[in-house]
Amino acid sequence: MSHLQSLLLDTLLGTKHVDSAALIKIQEQSLFVASPGFNVMPSDVRTLVNGFAKNPLQARREGLYFKEKDYKCVRADDYSLYAKNENTGVVVVKTHLYLLVATYTESMYPSVCVEATEKLDLIENYFGIISVRIDLNKW
Repeated sequence: MSHLQSLLLDTLLGTKHVDSAALIKIQEQSLFVASPGFNVMPSDVRTLVNGFAKNPLQARREGLYFKEKDYKCVRADDYSLYAKNENTGVVVVKTHLYLLVATYTESMYPSVCVEATEKLDLIENYFGIISVRIDLNKW
């Protein structure tokens, strides 16, 4: 298990309000790392990257098709996408290089999932901008 995968597991899944998590490289439109058992298909990666590349308001109007389910967007802006399907949902936060993806199930609090994912974004931005640029591929 990579250090970055450990960070995802400890920081996000450790809250017990994130079911699965992944990190997507924006430029390459590829999955970089994911929690065990979270299989993000290339079509899902494109859907999430395009949700930011296009007008985020379009994603809010049209929703997202992710992991073979239709999700209704409840927030869509230049930095975050929050979408839900009945009692489950997905939270996507954009950093400079990556999309942080977290999902929650019906027994979890969406607000805790959002907070944990947004805070991990702050960690990446802090180390990626203020400090010396970290090459996450070496983690």
